[in-house]
Amino acid sequence: MLIEELHNWAEETPNWAPARSCRSLVRGLLGRIDLMRRRIDAPLVVATLGGTGTGKSTLVNALVGHDVTAGGRQRPTTRRPVVICHSDVDVAALGIDVDEVDLVAKDFPRLRRLVVIDCPDPDTTERENVEETNLARLRKVLPHCDVLLITATQQKYRSARVFDELARAATGARLLFVQTHAATDDDVRDDWRAALADRYVPGRIFRVDSLAARDPDEHGAAAAGDFDELLEMLTDRLSGPTGNQIRWANLLDLVRATLTECESRLQESMPAVRELVDVIDRQRGELATSMARRLESELLSSRRHWENRMINEVAGQWGMSPFSLVLRLYGGLGALIANASLLRVRSTAQLVIWGAWQGQQAVSRRRQEREASDAPRRAVGLAWDESQLESAALVVDGYAHTAGLPHRDERDSALADEASRAAGGFLDHVTVDLQELVSRLARNHAKSLSRIGYELALGVLLVYLVARLGWNFFYESWIDPASMYGTEFFLAAGFWLLAWCILLVGIFTFRLRRGLSSQLAQLTETWCASGNVGALFDETLRGCRAAEQFCATRNEIAGHVDHLADRLTPGPETLGRVR
Repeated sequence: MLIEELHNWAEETPNWAPARSCRSLVRGLLGRIDLMRRRIDAPLVVATLGGTGTGKSTLVNALVGHDVTAGGRQRPTTRRPVVICHSDVDVAALGIDVDEVDLVAKDFPRLRRLVVIDCPDPDTTERENVEETNLARLRKVLPHCDVLLITATQQKYRSARVFDELARAATGARLLFVQTHAATDDDVRDDWRAALADRYVPGRIFRVDSLAARDPDEHGAAAAGDFDELLEMLTDRLSGPTGNQIRWANLLDLVRATLTECESRLQESMPAVRELVDVIDRQRGELATSMARRLESELLSSRRHWENRMINEVAGQWGMSPFSLVLRLYGGLGALIANASLLRVRSTAQLVIWGAWQGQQAVSRRRQEREASDAPRRAVGLAWDESQLESAALVVDGYAHTAGLPHRDERDSALADEASRAAGGFLDHVTVDLQELVSRLARNHAKSLSRIGYELALGVLLVYLVARLGWNFFYESWIDPASMYGTEFFLAAGFWLLAWCILLVGIFTFRLRRGLSSQLAQLTETWCASGNVGALFDETLRGCRAAEQFCATRNEIAGHVDHLADRLTPGPETLGRVR
């Protein structure tokens, strides 16, 4: 499960420079994991690591029980690693390149559960090709080891070169620290443990004398120090299931170290990615504001069209009533005046002229209505000029380069396409908002309380005029026929009725216009705040989101690793490890 997660994480890497470097690390890790899995049932591989003269080879001979490698005084310091194993062990299956090592295969009993590697000294000065130095050979073999046996003496336990190589090799291996030359050197284990404490959990530090261990009859068995316990641990306690536990613990340490290194690389660039997201939002907001302001100006210039739409919608909701008829007449005032002019036609020629004029007026009205309806589309189409878009794109590309994300190589065509898609998306959003605005305002002005007010105001005048006319006709004219109202009354009544209707319509349209302007201003601020130009810089923003998701997946895998590490017993507490 963990290996599958690592594989999927590495293969789903976004086009982001830190993610690509993490992919290389994880692919190398998966190669090591595959090799470690094949070694589950193999003997424990123990490699020595220590400075020149610390008795690594002598200790190896003592562990094996035979002289299998020459001591420092009997061989040159520069040499290849010596792999000592049982003759039944396939060294190549352990991942070790047999062409890079000297192989010693023997049927010694202690080698049935143990493979020992006598490594080159890391602290020698050499004048050779880099690929052939002790360090190069050492670094090739150490990754294939389960346990590192770090040797030191009173003089060399603080060797900087050894510390450096230990830091490179310790991840993915358990550690055994051994102070050699116990017969001649003072006990420096407490100082050594303090020197190691910042970076390692040292475990138990053994103190041995390899010469006494190799020839106890000559030196005395007691002179060997902790050698018997060290030998028992390597050949018995760390074999079998415990060895497998060590390998799994090493594997998890290796995964954890790789994920930690990945986190370091990712977190180094994540502030730039987050800043890029903020920059995209800011540029989108500025462009959306420019578009919204232009749209507001276009809509206000065609306000009469939107007022007529709302008046017609209110009149339609009110049905047939005195004031709704007045609103319908107001909405169709132009057509009414034009039709009234037909009464002045006296000849066929005048009729033809009137018809042509009417046709031209109808075409003009339709064009104006179409232009008013297309105001949002026209405003969106002219929302940004080329320099404004180019400036925003340059800003975004600069931050994308800093964040390690790809930026436009063919900016003109790609930017034009994105701008077109963004304008289309914004137009769809605006169209819906405008329709909702018109419907909402119409509903607000068509409420029963508002309707009652207008109908009552108009109805009172109509009732008064009808009542006054009826009183005059049915009563006053019977008493005094000369008091019958003439044309002057009807002209005056018509004038005041028209003036009253104009006043009521003016109040109604003023409230409607004020509500439209106020709501449109609020809607414009909403458009500005939303930055709703989603297709613009969308590819770059998707790259940012992919980078954030890549980091989140790393954190999930790291959590799984910690959970597995808590459940796994890593072997004896005497073994050291990296903190």
